[in-house]
Amino acid sequence: MNVVGVLSCLSLLLAAAASQEPKPCVAPALMSGGLTVMTVGAISSTGTVSYDAIGQRMRVKTMGLAANQTAILDTLMLFNKKVYYEINWSKFTCKKKTLDTDFIPMQVPSDAKLMGQVFMGSSSSWGMGVLTNTWYGYLPGNGMYSSVFTEIGCVPMTFSSYTPESDWITVSTFNWVLGNSNPMDFFPPFICAKAQLEETETPANMFTVLKSLALRDKMEE
Repeated sequence: MNVVGVLSCLSLLLAAAASQEPKPCVAPALMSGGLTVMTVGAISSTGTVSYDAIGQRMRVKTMGLAANQTAILDTLMLFNKKVYYEINWSKFTCKKKTLDTDFIPMQVPSDAKLMGQVFMGSSSSWGMGVLTNTWYGYLPGNGMYSSVFTEIGCVPMTFSSYTPESDWITVSTFNWVLGNSNPMDFFPPFICAKAQLEETETPANMFTVLKSLALRDKMEE
């Protein structure tokens, strides 16, 4: 085999290897599942999340024990309207606040860098584990993030981020199902009918909203 033939074969092998490298992906547009939110110095919040990338909406319900009572905290984020609702079913109150952020779909950004690919669990036999990809990148304002998605289906598993304003936030998700079993999750409940938009000096963004959920689970009285 001449040199040209060897180089041609090598080029084909390299192209095949490159085609198997994980690529940035986008999660399914409609999903429901469970999540845990953990911040620096705060007890984690655990609850459920409903996700609608088409309508740019997200609802997060968390539950925690505070003052010997179960506190149920409910947040509806309407990115398309730039507002979010804080619903406290224990006190039967609803607050409407400004959401100063663009919708961030659950996806691996096109400029994300691959950290590695591993099996969560075991690859020794079928059903013992799941193949995942870990990605990392940078956020505006000297921030950074890392995320873990499944190789098959692009299902999100964990997301960690740091910004000087919101510090570290880690979100772990589980028990995802495709679609949404309750479309009313994306509409404000009846107790929010008379809620007036509260003006704040610093409008919240998705990261500060998630952080406040964990903090209120710890501090709510």
